[in-house]
Amino acid sequence: MAARRRGGPRWAQYSTDELLKLRFCDLGLRLEDTPLWERVERLYDELEQRGIHFRPHCWLAEEWFSPDGVPGIAIPFYLAHPRLARLEKQQMLEVEGGTETWCMKILRHEAGHALDTAYRLHRRRQYRQVFGKASDPYPEFYQPKPYSRSFVLHLDLWYAQSHPAEDFAETFAVWLRPRSPWRSRYNDWPAIAKLEYVNELMQEIAGTPPAVRSLRHVEPIRDNRRTLGEHYTEKRRRYRGDAPPIYDRELRRLFSAAPENAHRPSAAAFLRRIRVKLRRVVAHWTGQYQYVINQVLSEMIDRCRELNLRLATPARQAERDALVMVTVQTMNYLHAGHHRVAL
Repeated sequence: MAARRRGGPRWAQYSTDELLKLRFCDLGLRLEDTPLWERVERLYDELEQRGIHFRPHCWLAEEWFSPDGVPGIAIPFYLAHPRLARLEKQQMLEVEGGTETWCMKILRHEAGHALDTAYRLHRRRQYRQVFGKASDPYPEFYQPKPYSRSFVLHLDLWYAQSHPAEDFAETFAVWLRPRSPWRSRYNDWPAIAKLEYVNELMQEIAGTPPAVRSLRHVEPIRDNRRTLGEHYTEKRRRYRGDAPPIYDRELRRLFSAAPENAHRPSAAAFLRRIRVKLRRVVAHWTGQYQYVINQVLSEMIDRCRELNLRLATPARQAERDALVMVTVQTMNYLHAGHHRVAL
């Protein structure tokens, strides 16, 4: 176990390079000893208020997931300590579940998976009629339909559309949220039928014990001998596979290589200056990971430098045009069906 000093673990004072060399099993973290536990207990309270006595057990792992056959929730390690959250932000540019609201949204989603497993809901005929077969293989990519009203909206990237099991988990999460206005919000959507079914189903199982009671922890960090550096190398490689291509034609429309603009600021320097703002705004509107969008911007900046492109319009207009271009590129990528399912 990692040595501790007054005020927290010793590694909380480590530099980034030192921290990346540390193994997960040496972090010495217990979920129950972190502020995260208050959010887990809040989830339990929400279930209790709905008459559901089931409590999904939780543990720390590398990522968010609820394993097949295990009615529990793995929570990413970086949420267990501010130093680890800063490392995640540094390495991936954002912290998934890093705010209380965001964390609770994901916990409710994963609780839907855990409850599905615990009560074997996916085996019911009506479940299959409403959501589809949970046994269907996950696609490597899915093609979301942003304007579809047959699915609820909860997590980003229209995640309910990725698979029947995700559709159920997203619908459950919307239903579970305290004071959720789901009846009025989805009143004229086909998705209301799914919410009504979940409401009936939860009333049916309320107060009943689960059929599956395994308390197994899958891939907990306490048994993980990988270093944090190995984890982030693999994670960045996986996310880079999501980055859409950047085409010279779009860049030439926005910027110019004409001799008369040779005195204007370089497009590469301009994009570097506004990249944080572009990344944040495009991520907000598309739901795409900031790390993926940052890869797109990096490619744009490199290509602008290679093509010696320069601003041909006032900076304010160029910023608006760049925002539109990056957003369109990201949305075209999603609509083309190249969004990878997060497992």
